[in-house]
Amino acid sequence: MNASTRIGLSPPRPAGRHGPAAFRAAVLVLAGALLAMSTGIAHGQFPTREFPKTDFDNRIVDFAEIMSGGPPKDGIPAVDDPRYVTVEEAGGWLDPDEPVIAIEIGGEARAYPLQILIWHEIANDVLGGTPIAVTFCPLCNSAIAFDRRIDGDTLDFGTTGRLRLSDLVMYDRQTETWWQQLTGTGIIGAHAGAVLVRLPAGIVAWNEFRTAFPEGSVLSRETGHSRAYGSNPYAGYDSSTQPFLFRETPDPRLPAMERVLHVAAGGAERIYPFGAFADEPVINDEVGGAPVVVMSREGTLSALDQSRIANSRRIPSAAAFSRRAANRVLEFEVRDGRVADTATGSLWNLFGEAVEGPLAGTRLEPLSRGEHFAFAWLAFHPDADVYGVPAPR
Repeated sequence: MNASTRIGLSPPRPAGRHGPAAFRAAVLVLAGALLAMSTGIAHGQFPTREFPKTDFDNRIVDFAEIMSGGPPKDGIPAVDDPRYVTVEEAGGWLDPDEPVIAIEIGGEARAYPLQILIWHEIANDVLGGTPIAVTFCPLCNSAIAFDRRIDGDTLDFGTTGRLRLSDLVMYDRQTETWWQQLTGTGIIGAHAGAVLVRLPAGIVAWNEFRTAFPEGSVLSRETGHSRAYGSNPYAGYDSSTQPFLFRETPDPRLPAMERVLHVAAGGAERIYPFGAFADEPVINDEVGGAPVVVMSREGTLSALDQSRIANSRRIPSAAAFSRRAANRVLEFEVRDGRVADTATGSLWNLFGEAVEGPLAGTRLEPLSRGEHFAFAWLAFHPDADVYGVPAPR
C-alpha cells in the first residue's frame, strides 16, 4: 500500500491521466499530514513499546530527523522466507523490459523484480552462500544489496515504518538497531556507527537478466503476502519535482528526481546522472585514480511511473566496472548499438561479460554501486563528486 492509503487519504493519481500538477498537490497534502504525525518523534518520544530492544541512548543522529512514514513497525512486511522460480516460469508474468535488481554471488545469479520489492522493500535471503538483504526504497528509488553479517552475527531486517531524509529506516530483529538504507549505517541502537558491506547490484531489464543468466533464479510472487504485484502504488512519482516527506532543500546541482548511479573505486566515490547517458551511453573514466567504465542501455521500464509497471516509460539501465582486464586497461565505445572494447572489438553485456570476440568469457570486476534519486544521495553526501557538474563551493 502507498503512504496515502495508510492514513486514509486518496492516493495520488497517475500523472499520465491527471497531470504532474495534480500529483504534486497530492504529495504536498500527504506530506503535511504525515509531518503532523511525526511531531511526537521530533519531541524525543522514543517508541520503546514498539522497539523494546533498541538502545535509544546510543545513536549517531538526532532523533528529530526521523519521521513517521505512516505504517507501524513491519507494516510494510519484509520477505523473510523467499521462494524462487526459474527464468522460464518468471517469463510468464514479467514484461521483457520490466526492472529487476540483479545480483550474482559465488556463481549464483538471482533477479528480484521491483514489482515485488516495491511492496516489501526488503528481502532477507542467502545467495552463493552469503546472507544478503536486498533493499528498495521507492521514495528514493534506492536499490541496494547488503551482506547481512556484522561482527560474526547474521542479522534479519525489517521496516521500522520511519523515514529519515525520505529514506527507508530499517531495523535488525536481533538487536533492534535502526539502520539507514541508503548508507547501510546503524544510526540508533547497539550497532550505531557500524556499516553494512554493500554488494554489487543493479537495476536492469528482465530481458537483460534472463539472456545473461538463463539458469538463474527469480524471487517468486509467493511471498506469503497478498499484494497487487505488477502494479505501482506510487503512480506518477517519476513526474513529480517534490520528493515525498523530504523537509530539506534539494541540492541545486541536479534535478531532485534525476536518477544517478553511484560508483565507488580507488577509495573514492562519484555519481553519474542518467541524463548524461543520452550523449555518453558509455563513459570511460577514472575514480580515485582507478580506471572505470560506466555502461548504459535504454529501454528498461520505470517502476515509479504508471499504475501498471508494464505500461510505464522507458529509462536507461546502467552499471559500472573496472576497465582492467586481460592484463590491460581497456577503452570502450558503442558500435552498432552494442558495447565494444577498442582493443579487440569484443562485445560486452551490461553485466561486464564479453559475449563475443577474442575476449569472450572475460568478466570485468563489478564496482560497488547503487541507483538513487539525486535528492536522496546528495542529502546524505552533500560534498559528493558529480560527473559533469562542478563541485560545490
